[in-house]
Amino acid sequence: MEVETLNQWARIKGIDLLGTGDFTHPQYFSELKSRLIPNGKGLFTLKGEPESVHFMLTAEVSNMYSDKGKGRRIHTLLFAPGFEEAEKINAVLSGWGKVASDGRPIFGFPVKQLAETVLNVSDQCMVIPAHAWTPWFSIFGSESGYDSIEEAFGELTPHIHAVETGLSSDPSMNWRLSALDSMALISNSDAHSPGKLGREANVFDCGMDYHDIVRILKTKDRNRFLKTIEFFPEEGKYHYDGHRACNVHLSPNDTIRCHGICPVCNKPVTVGVMHRVEALADRPEGFEPPDAVPFVRMVPLLEIVAEAMGIGANTTGAARQYQKLVAEGGSEFGILLDRSMGELSAFVPERILEGIVRVREGRLRIRPGYDGLYGEVRIFAEGTGRKSVQTELF
Repeated sequence: MEVETLNQWARIKGIDLLGTGDFTHPQYFSELKSRLIPNGKGLFTLKGEPESVHFMLTAEVSNMYSDKGKGRRIHTLLFAPGFEEAEKINAVLSGWGKVASDGRPIFGFPVKQLAETVLNVSDQCMVIPAHAWTPWFSIFGSESGYDSIEEAFGELTPHIHAVETGLSSDPSMNWRLSALDSMALISNSDAHSPGKLGREANVFDCGMDYHDIVRILKTKDRNRFLKTIEFFPEEGKYHYDGHRACNVHLSPNDTIRCHGICPVCNKPVTVGVMHRVEALADRPEGFEPPDAVPFVRMVPLLEIVAEAMGIGANTTGAARQYQKLVAEGGSEFGILLDRSMGELSAFVPERILEGIVRVREGRLRIRPGYDGLYGEVRIFAEGTGRKSVQTELF
């Protein structure tokens, strides 16, 4: 996940702008400074690479602390418009925690203090609650979050302009909470490996200008924030409630009937995203605000290819077919979202083309994820689907 490989995979996927991730890590930050050059508008390109995608300086950090008698664990995204601003943020954070930790740095102070620190560096920095609904580490998480943005950020709430919906929720679920009407709802791939870039993405109509993108998010400019590209939220690993250790998988209604207790071990189940949305929502399912940014749901092309071929997504055969399609089709997003069926039929095998059509039309079956296990998507007949490590329904 270094910038040369990120650049290569972004071009395969059809992505023009990537977050760097992890600018708070000293060694990686040093690499970013040596490998990226500024474009003069708050973004960066890869040094010596004329066809480079653009990069934005981003990081995700974790705050673990006690507030109002409850342990809080909140993950937050940070955006910075330049190396100078990122360096100032790092200088402060390095005095409060181990920024060189693998993964996200963990701090013991409130998330409000984090926001104050970052925004004091520059009002062009952004502080965004990450994967807002996941149970253990998020602003609305059932296990360690709050019931509102205001509870966490207090008087700084007007400076929180966006929320990341996360893989286990989509915009339509977030529309049910009127308190989020003032927030831009962004969707990011949370990739962890280059091949998973673009699981989710944001589509803007703008130039490669950090400050313009910040303006679009702060004003919720519907004419320029065109849409988001979404994982099917049921596939996210915290969509439903459950207990992984006991192979128990529950809908919100099932959990209520069980009084939140696992019927196998009699311990509390992990309450997932759908249940948490139901608990906080003040609008019915299906509500859509008049200025809502639209979205499309997508299954990654490699996984469509693998299921169509009846082989695993990690096999050489699936990888070869995927590479061949991208070489002919230009990019993964181009194939999945932009090309017409007539254009695709010229180079996409019939079975894979059928899979693309089924995904575009939403004709698939999904067994929701729960308690840390990804869900299972079936595009074709029973028995040919792709699976995460998953157990039977309770």
